[in-house]
Amino acid sequence: MAKLFTEQFSFSAGDSVVVVGLGRFGGAVAQSLVSMGHDVMGIDRDAEPVQAWADRLTHAVQADATNVMVMRQLGVADFRHAIVGIGDNLAASLMTLMALSELGIPDIWVKALTDDHGRIAQRIGAHHVVFPEADMGERVAHLISGRMMDYIEFDDGFAIAKIHAPASTHGRTLAESTVRERHGVTVVGVKRAKEDFRHATPDTRVLAGDLLIVSGPTRKVEQFAGQKTKPKG
Repeated sequence: MAKLFTEQFSFSAGDSVVVVGLGRFGGAVAQSLVSMGHDVMGIDRDAEPVQAWADRLTHAVQADATNVMVMRQLGVADFRHAIVGIGDNLAASLMTLMALSELGIPDIWVKALTDDHGRIAQRIGAHHVVFPEADMGERVAHLISGRMMDYIEFDDGFAIAKIHAPASTHGRTLAESTVRERHGVTVVGVKRAKEDFRHATPDTRVLAGDLLIVSGPTRKVEQFAGQKTKPKG
């Protein structure tokens, strides 16, 4: 779930990020960001998670993130990005968001568990709201169905998926199968067994058994992925 969350970020290399709430979700997100090369300050009101993450994050601090003065003293105002990972306490999540907004953080992400939580967060200053449980549930449903091997959906209705090449593309170049014109999606790359990944061009020929990396509007990607992968008969 945390990996799916971090895949949505558009941070520059080395950006500093403050993560508030070091529970299972917040801690995993913080660790993923560190592994991606970001400096991460983790903040939690409880000592136990702070101690657990102290050696794995750039900084780990026990503090009340709902108090704007405390956050200012910690230097949080100098961070470009903030993530509120508090999920079990709506009031604490929203008060932390208000503190971050007052500090002028230019890019604030909030984890929301309900639609109401998300709507309120957007109204009081969140730049991005994510619903990790719902997002992961949808992703798992796609994977379990067998239609997709991997799937990422972005906030603007755009998706990227790894799928088995549909039978309609077998033995044809992408230009010949007119995937973009007929289905409204773009084949970004092709992975063939025992060969390296290749970026796709109109002259790329697709064979049975190939894996395709496909991008486009979510619904169109889903429809394309739902095609049969074996010829009739």
